[in-house]
Amino acid sequence: MKTWNKKDVSKEMIRELMDKYNIDSLTAAILLRRNIKSGEDIQYFLENDKRFLHNPFLFSNMEDAVDRILQAQEEGEIVLIFGDRDVDGISSTTILYEYLKSINIDVRWKLPTGNDGYGLSTDAIDDFYKNNGTLIITVDCGISNNEEIKYAANLGIDVIVLDHHNPPEQLPTPAIIINPKCLDSGYPFPDISGAAVVYKVVTALRFSKTPLYKQELCLLTVKKVNEANTIECLKIQNLVKKDYLSETIIPNSTPFSKTRLLKFLQGQQIFVWDEALTTKLMKETFGNSIEFNFLDLRPEISKLIPQIQNISLLKLKTISKIAKYNLQEASEIQGFYNIFVTFINKQQQKQFPQDVKNEEKDLQLVALAALADIMPLVNENRILVYQGIDAMNKGKCRTGLTELLSKVGLLGERLTSSKLSWNIIPVLNATGRLGKPELGVKLFITEDSKERENIASKIIELNQERKELGARAWEIGSKKAEESINKYKGKLCVIVDEEINRGVSGILAGRLVQNYSVPSMAITFVDDIAIGSMRSCRGFSITPFLDQMSDIFLNHGGHNFAAGFSFSKEKLNEFYKRLELLAPTIELEADSEEIKIDAELPAPYLTPNILKIIDKFEPYGESNPELTFISKNLKIQDATIMGKTEKKHLKLILDCGTTKWPAIFWSEGERLNKDFCKGDSIDILYQIQRNTFNMTETPQIVLTETYRSL
Repeated sequence: MKTWNKKDVSKEMIRELMDKYNIDSLTAAILLRRNIKSGEDIQYFLENDKRFLHNPFLFSNMEDAVDRILQAQEEGEIVLIFGDRDVDGISSTTILYEYLKSINIDVRWKLPTGNDGYGLSTDAIDDFYKNNGTLIITVDCGISNNEEIKYAANLGIDVIVLDHHNPPEQLPTPAIIINPKCLDSGYPFPDISGAAVVYKVVTALRFSKTPLYKQELCLLTVKKVNEANTIECLKIQNLVKKDYLSETIIPNSTPFSKTRLLKFLQGQQIFVWDEALTTKLMKETFGNSIEFNFLDLRPEISKLIPQIQNISLLKLKTISKIAKYNLQEASEIQGFYNIFVTFINKQQQKQFPQDVKNEEKDLQLVALAALADIMPLVNENRILVYQGIDAMNKGKCRTGLTELLSKVGLLGERLTSSKLSWNIIPVLNATGRLGKPELGVKLFITEDSKERENIASKIIELNQERKELGARAWEIGSKKAEESINKYKGKLCVIVDEEINRGVSGILAGRLVQNYSVPSMAITFVDDIAIGSMRSCRGFSITPFLDQMSDIFLNHGGHNFAAGFSFSKEKLNEFYKRLELLAPTIELEADSEEIKIDAELPAPYLTPNILKIIDKFEPYGESNPELTFISKNLKIQDATIMGKTEKKHLKLILDCGTTKWPAIFWSEGERLNKDFCKGDSIDILYQIQRNTFNMTETPQIVLTETYRSL
C-alpha cells in the first residue's frame, strides 16, 4: 500500500493567511501544505484577473520585435510564420497568423510536415526567398537554429525568434529573440508555453495602437511626513516601471534646482492624482517662484471607474487588490500606478472591443498549449489557463475547437484542465505526430463551417491511427525495457527499433517513464537518420545530459524533462558508447510512493459545498496536482462492482451524515469482501471530482487508497 503524509501547519500561520487575504481556514491550510506562502505566489491561486499577468514589455527585446512587425505592415512586406508540429506550435502559429492577417500583413505560415525535421530549415528559407519574403517569425522553435538564421540573413531575410525552449550557449544571430528562458530576456517567469510567448507579442502589438506606446511619462505624489514633504516620482513606459525617485524635503530648506528632482522630471509628462493638492504641497516645499505643469488624472479615470472619484491616494493604496500581495507596505505611488494601469487597460478595451473578443479566442489556444506542453500551473500560467477554459465554459468557444469538442462528445459539458488534457490535446497532437500538423492550423483558421467539420473528422481518424501506432510501439518497447534498464544499472531505458513510428516515440518514452520511473529514450529511423525522443523524471534534467553528445547530434533541444534529438544512423554505435559512459553519471532522486495530503476532512465537511474549494485551486496539472484529502471512519452504505466489458471497478456509497457520497475505486473490485465489506467503516485517501452523465453533473469521490478503520 502507498504511504501518506499530512504536513503539520501551525494555527498561527493559518490565522495569518486568513486575516491577510480574507480566506477560509481550509484554503489557508492547503496553501501552506503546498508551500504557497508568499503574496507573490498566493495571488495566482486567489486571483484570475488578467491584470495579474506580467507585462509583455518586460521582455527586453519586445519593442524591437513590435517595431519590426509594424515596419513589415507599413512597407507591405511578405511575412512567414514558421512553427512546430505539436499543439503548442499549432496554437502559436494560429494566434500569430490571425493577428497579422487582421492588420493586413501579407502573411503565410508553414509547419514541418511528413518526415521534415524539427525547426526552421534552409529549404523553407529558400522557398520563402523565391517568393520575395523578407521577414520570418519562428514560433515554438528557432532558438537552436543558428546556422539557418545566419543563412536567412545572408539572403537579406530578417528573423524574429519567438520560442520557449532551453537556449543553447550560443544564441542565433542576427535575430530578435523573445524567449523567457534566455538569461537576458528580462522576463520574470521562464516557464510559459510557446503560444504564451506569441500571445505576449500580440498583446504588445495591440498596445502599440495606443498613444502611450513607447511614450515615457511620470507619476508624481506628495505627502506630508512629520515636518517635511515626501515627493515620489515613478517613470513608466509601456506601463512598465522604468525609474523611481523619492525626495523628503523640509519646506523652503532646499531650492528645487539643488534636488535630484530637476534632472529626473526634466522634459517629462507629469501625471498627478489631485492637481490642486499636489500644486499646493509643491509650492509649500519650494515656494511660489516655480510653476509646475501637472496633468490631473483623477477626473479622467473617474469617468471609467466612478467608484474611486472621491477617494484619496492614501485610501486608494489600502483598497488596491494588487497591492495586498506585495511584500512591501503599500505606498501612495504604488496605488497610483496600479489604478493608472487598470485605467489604461479599461480604456484600451473600450477603444478596441474587437481585440477583447479576439483575445478570448487566443487564450483558449494558450490554455491548450500550456496543458499540452505540461507547463507548471503556477504563476501566470494559472491565469492564462483559467481565462482560456473560462471562455470555453461561457459558450465563447473559438472556431475549430467547437467542432473538435463536438466530435469527442464534450460540447456543452463543463470543461476542466483534466478533460482537455485527456480528450482534446491528444487528438490535436495526432496531426503533428502523423506528419499532418497543417490540419490543426486549418481547423482553427478555416472560415467555412462544413470544411471545419471535415477537417475535425480527419483529425479524429488520425488520432485513432495514432492510438494503434502507440499500442504497437508499447508492444515493442515493453519487451525490451527491463533488459535496457538492467544494462544501464537502473538509471536509463533506451529503446531503439525501426518499427516505432517517429510520431509516437515521445509517447513511448513518456510511457516508459511512467511505468519504470527512469529517464527513457525511444529512437527510430527515417531513411538514414536516427530520430529520438527523451523523457525524464525524478529530478533529472535532460538538457545538460544531451548537450554532452551535441557533437554527434544533427540537432537536439527541448525542455528539462522532455526533449528530442537526431543523428546519422552511421553514428549509432558511437551513440551507444556515449550512453555507456554517461549513464553512470545520472543522479536520480528517490522514487517515492508517498502521497501528500492537503487536508483531513471530517464527515460533516463532506457536502457539495466542498466543490467551492476544489474549484478555487483549478486549473490542476503539472506542479499543481488535484487536491488529495483524507477522511476517517466513513461507513460503507452500499458497494457494487462495475465495468463495461470487465467487472473490475468498485463503486461505494459512503455515509457522510447529511450527504451520501458515491465513491469510485478504479480497478480495485477484487478488494470487496476481502479488505472490507458493506457495512464496514473505512479511512480513505481521495480526490473530489465532478461526474457528468447525460449532461447532468454530480460530485463524486475518486479513491486513491482505503484502510479499514481501527
